Amino acid sequence: MTLRRQLKAAEAVREVVSMAILTQVRDPRVQNITVLGVEMSADMRTATVHVSVMGSPAKQTLALRGLANSAGFLQSLIAKRIETRYTPRLKFELDGGVKQSIEIARMLEAVLPPEPVDSQEGPEEKV
Repeated sequence: MTLRRQLKAAEAVREVVSMAILTQVRDPRVQNITVLGVEMSADMRTATVHVSVMGSPAKQTLALRGLANSAGFLQSLIAKRIETRYTPRLKFELDGGVKQSIEIARMLEAVLPPEPVDSQEGPEEKV
């Protein structure tokens, strides 16, 4: 398989899964979920969907269980969208990158002094 084909298939899977989570999945556990990206295996038989779930760790585990239970439905939607010999099996992983970046920003804000803001004047130009 070419890398380009893998990337196109991963993008198609991301689009289908994210739209289905928003509009078609009726499981009450599947809420406040953002699909961040999809990684396809080299043989395109498995797809790892990286998601971010807002809420407590208990809500995150519930959301992952809900996604795992609705994986068959999502795979059927993917089969309609991409034409490959095999429909990729979906595996959902929690991506902590968003929460880590928020925590790092909070730490930097506590350590660094605030910058003075001049709303009236733009950057000074010396002639």
